[in-house]
Amino acid sequence: MISATGLQLRAGSRILLSDTTLRVQPGDRIGLVGRNGAGKTTSLKVLAGEDEPYAGEITRSGDTGYLPQDPREGDLSVSAKDRVLSARGLDKTLRDMEKAQAEMAELVDDKQRDKAINRYGKLEERFAARGGYAAESEAARICGNLGLEDRILHQPLQTLSGGQRRRVELARILFAASEAGPGGHSSTTLLLDEPTNHLDADSIAWLREFLRAHDGGLVVISHDVELLAAVVNKVWFLDAVRGEADVYNMDWDRYQEARALDEKRRKRERANAEKKSSALMAQADKMRAKATKAVAAQNMAKRAQKMMAELEPEQAADKVARIKFPEPASCGRTPMTAQGLSKSYGSLEIFTGVDLAIDRGSKVVVLGLNGAGKTTLLRLLGDREPADAGAVVAGHGLRVGYYAQEHETLDHDATVWQNVRGAAPDTPEQELRTLLGTFLFSGEQLEQPAGTLSGGEKTRLALAGLVSSRANVLLLDEPTNNLDPASREQVLDALRSFSGAVVLVTHDPGAVEALEPERVILLPDGTEDHWSDEYSELVQLA
Repeated sequence: MISATGLQLRAGSRILLSDTTLRVQPGDRIGLVGRNGAGKTTSLKVLAGEDEPYAGEITRSGDTGYLPQDPREGDLSVSAKDRVLSARGLDKTLRDMEKAQAEMAELVDDKQRDKAINRYGKLEERFAARGGYAAESEAARICGNLGLEDRILHQPLQTLSGGQRRRVELARILFAASEAGPGGHSSTTLLLDEPTNHLDADSIAWLREFLRAHDGGLVVISHDVELLAAVVNKVWFLDAVRGEADVYNMDWDRYQEARALDEKRRKRERANAEKKSSALMAQADKMRAKATKAVAAQNMAKRAQKMMAELEPEQAADKVARIKFPEPASCGRTPMTAQGLSKSYGSLEIFTGVDLAIDRGSKVVVLGLNGAGKTTLLRLLGDREPADAGAVVAGHGLRVGYYAQEHETLDHDATVWQNVRGAAPDTPEQELRTLLGTFLFSGEQLEQPAGTLSGGEKTRLALAGLVSSRANVLLLDEPTNNLDPASREQVLDALRSFSGAVVLVTHDPGAVEALEPERVILLPDGTEDHWSDEYSELVQLA
């Protein structure tokens, strides 16, 4: 259980939450919602103990499984399997067993071999006491359902894509949560920030069922409405205007109805109060004309003002970033060519011999199963890492803009302003400030470190840097992740209107539809084909 009392959260001088009480109890499956910048990610970090609140007290009992939007694992040299098993402390025991087993086979001295046999027996007892081989099988099942094949589990984390590493982290958390405590119930409270990012359709469907069956606590931030509708039985709505959290003890569908009724009620109350206040002020104005009634008129005016002051703040319409990709710099007919690109991590071959010509204004989608190398190909094209073989050849006037799904183009220690200034050092300051304003960054937020932004805010900042670049070839890796519906629509409109070339990696069918691609690259084979509607069905699965 997690309990927060007197909770206050701030972003600079802006109040996100004020004197709020929140509780997560076993069986609660809570959807944490609110517009971008309302404090959802900040709230989840604080509940998880990753950040300190501005004020208030938080108590936790039982285990907590926290999935941030961009998990930063420690030791990337460990295997994916060991990372998952570490959730129950099984990774070290299993490695020690494998070491003792090797010694049993290799040692010649009988006395030393007997010691190794003894050590192996004790380790196996300890392994069995923690669930042992059944737990190992369960971890493999969870990983498989999240699209992590057995070959991936034996690879070091450093060889995996960002999406694969995030799925490993999700598998680790779910593996820990699936361990039954006293009475056969999970004692783990899950705190999940956009858990469906990087998952294909089958994995998302499996995750929904897992979370529905989870009997520990759950707080989830998600723009996946189907997930919220299938899973949550309570909703916390963060109101960015009032700095409060509204708690709805109901499922998602009933919450939507209740929110609509609340908004109607508030509008009706405001309209009635404004009507009464206007009538009182009009009467006060008439009474002021008579000296004998001046005090009464003043009191009446004060009453009208108090009536308006006691109303809840009017809900302002959500601001939406005005996203428009840059007017591309002039370039030759074929600004980018890739010849024989190959990439491996250790003995694992990702792809080999990929050829690609990006013509001026061309639209290309890269498809492939998770782990096929889609992100890796974009990184090679964007000169973010070297190819093992082959080369990327720049044509006349090439200017590349790269958007990374893991926000790696951002300097998380630098401020919002420093990030955009670094992306466009020659652009006049006022022009950059105006650009940031269209992306909803202004005032004190310009001095906020990028690492403290929410996932949606990081996406907006990265896109702002992209817009300032005047790139004529955009390399976009999941550009609609972490965005609320209104901001996503802005990105889709920007894709529709951009006249430069685009190479797109996405699980979002809407992004592909907006791009209207001419060609598709299928990985890991590197096969190139003309786009057809048949490929649309592969987008969510790839």
